Amino acid sequence: MDPKQIADEVASATSGLSELKRQQVAVLEVLSRAQAEAESLRSDIIDLRDEQLLQEVGIYEYRHRLQDAVAYKVRLDHLRERIKEAGRRGDAVLGATDWRVNNSAAQGRKMVKEFSKLMLRAYNAEADSLVRDLRAFKLDAAVARLSKTRETIVKLGGTMHIRVSDAYHALRVQELELTADYLVKLEGEKERVREERERQREEAKAQREFEREKARLLKEQAHYHGALARLSGTDDRTVLEGKLAEIEAAIKGVDDREANIRAGYVYVISNVGSFGPDVVKIGLTRRLDPMDRVRELGDASVPFRFDVHALVFSDDAVSLETALHHEFAVSRLNRVNMRREFFRVTPVQVRDALSRHVSHHLLEFTDTPEALEWRQSQNT
Repeated sequence: MDPKQIADEVASATSGLSELKRQQVAVLEVLSRAQAEAESLRSDIIDLRDEQLLQEVGIYEYRHRLQDAVAYKVRLDHLRERIKEAGRRGDAVLGATDWRVNNSAAQGRKMVKEFSKLMLRAYNAEADSLVRDLRAFKLDAAVARLSKTRETIVKLGGTMHIRVSDAYHALRVQELELTADYLVKLEGEKERVREERERQREEAKAQREFEREKARLLKEQAHYHGALARLSGTDDRTVLEGKLAEIEAAIKGVDDREANIRAGYVYVISNVGSFGPDVVKIGLTRRLDPMDRVRELGDASVPFRFDVHALVFSDDAVSLETALHHEFAVSRLNRVNMRREFFRVTPVQVRDALSRHVSHHLLEFTDTPEALEWRQSQNT
């Protein structure tokens, strides 16, 4: 054979082998992709079966109230996974293992399993409903209701000894507790915002009062300066100069009050018709006229006006109010929201406390509230 022909045949055979290798690589790539897709589909089938199993016992994926709560999301995810795991293992609900139907242990196990799923489904529906509808400070009622549902399942499944396990019930109660804790903190934050807005409104009102009073005094000061410039008599000048000194002192007092944010009036008020006897409110206002604040508190939100027992001005009214609140802390009506300043104490007890803290400022104190509107209403 001609050497050239031999070389051509060798080259052709080599080219064929290269093409076979290329095709082999392509086939292996297709096979690899097919295997990956098959594995993904197998995983999806397992997930669907798992989801179906959980749904059979009433464990659903829904938007939980804590889903967007950053501080609670990790704890919630961990708790929800434990609940699901209990549902997968069959540890959530327990039943008889020796039950027979038509003298068949297999049929007996099947019946117990089906009734157990039905009971657990009802229990989980109640638990989910309680979580979705839970309100702040209503945890005890929700737990009691879930426990009652559990007791009902024990009664209905008594013949087959069907019952929700202690461990699973504890997980669902823990979910309620976690949700309630979040709601309480959320409500506290809302209340803090409301109180802060109220404080800002009160400060704004006080600031406007300072500005109006200062404008009034400056106008009066200018009037007396003009009158003084037109007078020549010594006696008249002395009177006007004295009046100007009083006005300047008043202006300084307003400036000092405006600059000192801790200065103000501590008030002690009560409302027998609204809150009963021996309940007082101890608060603080920076208003020039503290009665403006008292009148606002007795608006249409309460049936009767407040009675004033004492109005005590102090350069450090904040510390005075805090001291009184601490002294009567055990008598505070609302122990959750510390910004609700009502205490179950008698006015006499508050008077004695004020005497110890500010004896030189306590010029007047009314022990017995007038409660005029309430008393008139009682006699009508």
